[in-house]
Amino acid sequence: MVITGIGAVTSLGIGKNDFWKNLIAGKSGISEIERFDVSKFDTKRAGEIKNFEPGKFMPKAFCKKIGRGSQLLIAATKLALKDGGLDTDKKKTNSMGIIIGTTMGEIPSLELIDRFWAQKGEKDVYTSHVSKYPVNNLSDNVGYFFGFSGENFVIPTACAAGNYSIGYAFDLIRSGRKNMMLAGGADPLSKIAFTGFNRLFAMAPEKCQPFDKNRKGMIVGEGAAVLIIESLESAGKRHAKIYAEILGYGLSCDAFNMTIPSEKGLTKVMEKAIINGGVKKEDVDYISAHGTGTGPNDKTESAAIRKVFGAHAEKILVSSIKSMLGHTMGAASALEAIVCSLAIKNSIIPPTINYETPDPECDIDCVPNEAREKEVKIALNNSFAFGGNNASLALCKFRE
Repeated sequence: MVITGIGAVTSLGIGKNDFWKNLIAGKSGISEIERFDVSKFDTKRAGEIKNFEPGKFMPKAFCKKIGRGSQLLIAATKLALKDGGLDTDKKKTNSMGIIIGTTMGEIPSLELIDRFWAQKGEKDVYTSHVSKYPVNNLSDNVGYFFGFSGENFVIPTACAAGNYSIGYAFDLIRSGRKNMMLAGGADPLSKIAFTGFNRLFAMAPEKCQPFDKNRKGMIVGEGAAVLIIESLESAGKRHAKIYAEILGYGLSCDAFNMTIPSEKGLTKVMEKAIINGGVKKEDVDYISAHGTGTGPNDKTESAAIRKVFGAHAEKILVSSIKSMLGHTMGAASALEAIVCSLAIKNSIIPPTINYETPDPECDIDCVPNEAREKEVKIALNNSFAFGGNNASLALCKFRE
């Protein structure tokens, strides 16, 4: 199974090239929030996408009918199809399937419903707001816009959902049911998510500092990512460029705590990815960490990496792009799968920025502040969600 096209819409750049260039440069996509009023909050920053113009990717009349999450996702899909050398204008005849992961779906549309309901009453809630809200709209709108008639799913396993979607696409192709699939994740910035994480006291006031001793929490972000995943036979027939090969994935559920990860669960999910992917532990070069910047997450993930890899953990580079993007929820691990693919393709690993003080409880090489050149033959992509839903994806350099 190989990855042959990628599309990214993020606060660090729209499209593969800008996203990767800014990521490798260690730039920050975190800024003051403009989408909604944050004057009453203690924290006021997020990974908000400021320069996104949906009308560049779809008719403006269609933009008005769909939520922001679907707008971001259609743009990412269009970018992935173009990058993968596929026709973005072919309508109603394509059996392509799409699987999307999300945390909250089109939640800004629900915010509008609630606001109108509270201010004017339920009879004054616009039908257009209601029709935008259902979470299945994310994949439905992509299917409708591009004319895809294949499998169409949304997997709402929160912050691990992007990896879940890639894993399911992998299964569909491996079973012979499909030759090619689109998989990814999307979540728009919302006041509900921003409020929720503030009330959990999980938000950093200024910056996200994964694995730093003085880390103060996460930063909320938004974005969308789509990958073209296809069989090697399919890719060969159309002479597609190949970014990376997917070896396998692992899933686990902590059954421990709604918000705090379990070392046992994180250890189990990485071991499953390694076993299912036929990987030798000593061959893993890079781990794209979940790395949220919260105290419990980074400590537990570091301990799990040490437990799984033992002495080899000293040689593994680990970085968290959430230091630059914030936590993009359902899009996070899909974007991080793109990062793994580009790290493998380009032999360079993005940094963990904002790193200032080493933490003895996070004794890993987190590629602090500056990208590092290194050949990456095998990478793991870690994602851990609320409720203990974990997913880890194993990727490798394409082998002829």
